[in-house]
Formats: sequence, C-alpha cells, structure tokens
Amino acid sequence: MFDIVSAAIVIIACVVMVLTTVAVWRGKDPLTRANVLSTNTSLALPLLIIAKLIHDIGAGTFTFYNLLLSVLTITGLLVVLAIGSFIMGRSLYEVSSEQ
Repeated sequence: MFDIVSAAIVIIACVVMVLTTVAVWRGKDPLTRANVLSTNTSLALPLLIIAKLIHDIGAGTFTFYNLLLSVLTITGLLVVLAIGSFIMGRSLYEVSSEQ
C-alpha cells in the first residue's frame, strides 16, 4: 500500500515537472519563465522527498533522523526558493526595464 501511494506521489511530481517545462518553453519573457520555474522547487521536489519518506515507512527503514533530514531539506528548499526568486525577479525586472 505504501509503495502505491509513494509511486502516485512520484508520478504527480513528474507531471508537475513536465507541465512546468512546457510552461517555461511557452513563457514570453525571462521574468515569466523564472516565476513559472519556481513550481518545480516549491512543489515537485518536496513531493519527491515526501514520497521517499512514505516508501521508507512501507519498507520498514524509517527513522526519525530521516524525518528530521526531510523536514530540514524541505524547509531549506522553500527558504532558498523565496530568497532566490526575489533576487532573480528583481534582477530580471531591472534588466528588462532598462531596455
């Protein structure tokens, strides 16, 4: 049962990545592309980490250390995403407004 749930979450994350890639290709300007790309970091990557935890629970190899690492990893992803998106968005906006 845990493997099925884990596989479904991985498939959802892969679909999000594919849809994001298509949206990046269709983006009009660099600022739009940068904003669309943040979906991978904010949604797909945490889903993959959660799927790994669910798989570990089903396999019997779950430890609280892995849970702690997963929580720290997801928190780090979201913090880096917020700061990186802010800096990248400001620089892309400034470059596009100069032209």
